[in-house]
Amino acid sequence: MDLVLPGLGLTFWMVLVFGLLLFLLKKFAWKPILSALNERENSIEEALKSAEQAREQMSKLKSDNEALFKQARNERDEILKEARDMKDSIISEAKRSAEEEGKRMIQKATEEISKQKAVAIAELKGQVASLSVSIAEKLINNQLSNSAEQQTIIANQVNNLNNNQQAIA
Repeated sequence: MDLVLPGLGLTFWMVLVFGLLLFLLKKFAWKPILSALNERENSIEEALKSAEQAREQMSKLKSDNEALFKQARNERDEILKEARDMKDSIISEAKRSAEEEGKRMIQKATEEISKQKAVAIAELKGQVASLSVSIAEKLINNQLSNSAEQQTIIANQVNNLNNNQQAIA
């Protein structure tokens, strides 16, 4: 059994070397290792917090984006509605203006026709008057004694008058 059990001196030196190793590791290695692990843990926590904040900000930005998009869509729809309304009002104004201009032109044409008609009637009356005077002059100049001759001259003058009226019309 001596082979299986170590000697007291060997055990003493093994415990002493192990204790010295633990002391040296505690003094020089454990603090930097633990501080590095704590720093790593803190940086991972900060990274997780930053990621969570970034996720929240992205969510907020996404909702803000959707709200802006919806607002832009509403503004676009409103602008299109205003444009349609403006188009309709311009078209109705143009129709109204065209109708008024047409009525004005018809009224002007009617007035011009009335003036031309009045001028034509006045001219016709003047011609009738001058023809009447010329007939009277011819009757007086010819000093007709016969009523049959007077009737022939009057018939000729009436025929001339009818021919003149047909030429005017």
